[in-house]
Order: sequence, then structure tokens, then C-alpha cells
Amino acid sequence: MTTENGPLVICDNLVKIYKIADLEVVALQGLDLTVDRGELMAIVGASGSGKSTLLNILGGLDQPSAGKVWVDGQDLLKLSPAALTRYRREKVGFVWQQTTRNLIPYLTAQENVELPMIVAGRPRRERKKWAAELLNAVELYDRRHHKLSQLSGGQQQRVAIARALATRPSLILADEPTGELDSVTGREIMGLFQYIVHEEGVTVLMVTHDPTVEEYAHRIYELQDGRILQV
Repeated sequence: MTTENGPLVICDNLVKIYKIADLEVVALQGLDLTVDRGELMAIVGASGSGKSTLLNILGGLDQPSAGKVWVDGQDLLKLSPAALTRYRREKVGFVWQQTTRNLIPYLTAQENVELPMIVAGRPRRERKKWAAELLNAVELYDRRHHKLSQLSGGQQQRVAIARALATRPSLILADEPTGELDSVTGREIMGLFQYIVHEEGVTVLMVTHDPTVEEYAHRIYELQDGRILQV
């Protein structure tokens, strides 16, 4: 179990088996992993190696078939449905490759960032102020009233990162966040993740194929056949 000064994430012997028709697919087999607080960790691996499965489990979107997982002192497998919903809303932020999963197109950048705070019941003045601060941090304050169609792909990912930080989560899970961006914009986004780890003290666990990750991550692991190897 984590303590305030211990690792933020502990995965102990995680196993995940999916049943597809009459077949059993083993996505994770005995995975052990710890992620320190304030760390930017990257996980690489081929398609089907279990990367997204791991993120879904840590995000409270899926449960392992066996093993244990703690995030910020909470045993995710023992949380009630209501507590798990609170965990997803407040303790973890998501940044997906496709901005359509991150953001709502008919809302402005500011409204998208405010939305998680509205769901969490934060007061209007507080969410307006914090959303403005976050958009300023990702260098989009002057575009806060723009809708997604008025923003480039890189700008949309910046909004997505601001939105992921809206409830001041302990952990951000990023699934191929630079996958649909050109190399220059991708480097800007990787630098932004590095910045929020340093400035906000948030922990980032990133799944990526981006070769520049070695310049930004504290540690890099490879997922291979459901098991983890340090690079």
C-alpha cells in the first residue's frame, strides 16, 4: 500500500484476461510496476502488448482478473462504485490520442477545462479562475473563447492537458498524446508534460511510440507480452 512519501502507483502481479467468443486473450500476465510521485514515466511496446489495458485499470475504467493495484493509497479493487466514480473524477486525469475523446467540440477551450470542475461541484468563481490559470500555463489564454474547430491539433492537445489538470489530480494517464501530431508539435506537447510534472508536482504515466520520449521521461519501460521490462 502507498504512503504519502511512497510510490504513487503500485501494481502487484496484475493479470488481465479477456474472453472473446471461445478464446481467452491474456493482456497482462503478472505485471509488477511502481510509479513514484512527481515522475514522468513512459511505457512503450507493440500494439497488443497490454499498454492500454494497464492505463484502463489504473484509470478505474477496467479491473484486473487477478493481482492488486493501489493509487495514492487507495486499493482500487476495494472501492465502491461511488468511490470509484469519485476517483475517476478527482484523482486521475486522462489525455487520449484522439481529441474527440478528450474534448467536446461545441464548447470553447475554457468551457472544456471547466467541465470536470462543474461535474465535481466546484464553485463558479473557483473554476473560472483555475481554468484561466491552466489555459495560461499551456499558452492558450488568448484563445480561451475559441471552439475546437478554431484550434490546431497541437492546441487542442494543450486544452486536453489543461482539462486533465482541472481537478488537480494526483495522476495523469496519457495514451499516445502525440500520436496525431507532427514532430515539432509533438515535442512541444512532451515539453509541456515535463513542465507540469516539474511545476505542478503531478505524476504522469504515458503510453507512447514517440521516439523523443527518452529526452523527457524519468524512466522508460517496455511492455512485452503482458510483462514489463525496464529500458
